[in-house]
Amino acid sequence: MNENNPAKDFLRTIPSDLPVPVDDGGCHHLQGLTLPSVNLPSTSGDTVNPSQIPGWLVIYCYPMTGQPGRAIPDGWVQIPGAAGCTPQSCSFRDYYRELQALNAKVFGLSTQSSDDQLEAANRLHLPFGLLSDASFQFAQSLRLPMFEIDNMRLTKRVTLIAKDGKIQKYIYPVFPPDKNVEDVLAWLKAHG
Repeated sequence: MNENNPAKDFLRTIPSDLPVPVDDGGCHHLQGLTLPSVNLPSTSGDTVNPSQIPGWLVIYCYPMTGQPGRAIPDGWVQIPGAAGCTPQSCSFRDYYRELQALNAKVFGLSTQSSDDQLEAANRLHLPFGLLSDASFQFAQSLRLPMFEIDNMRLTKRVTLIAKDGKIQKYIYPVFPPDKNVEDVLAWLKAHG
């Protein structure tokens, strides 16, 4: 851990003692569903309608990215599946070329504001957009599992792999979050 800024390192690493999330059945209904036709603000500056994206699409839904200098909610690390959003985003960044080689478009999605997401996208040098579902249109349409903490309503971590707007595969629960991209790549290589 960086002696100068342990909080910054916490945002980038996965603690070894994180509680492992269990499959509560919250995503069993997703297989084969059509993505909702909703326009979501993107950190790329435009709006994205996931249902209109042709070909392979990977959307990793995450609760929230922490920010340097901003405290995470009390009890965050003890919530199964909550911690690890920054390492998950960094892993998708690091494997972005491999995902592109498989003709997959990638987005991260959370219920955070576009401003919070833009800070994360810039700080983490993400080559793909983060989509803001602050209005909960995407999450509610798909009945994604959610949780609440500190008066925030957040999406539980789930990754969707869709083709031509239809969900072909979901990964839930996602653990550990920084290895999620490896599961996505393996599935796309086997089914692409």
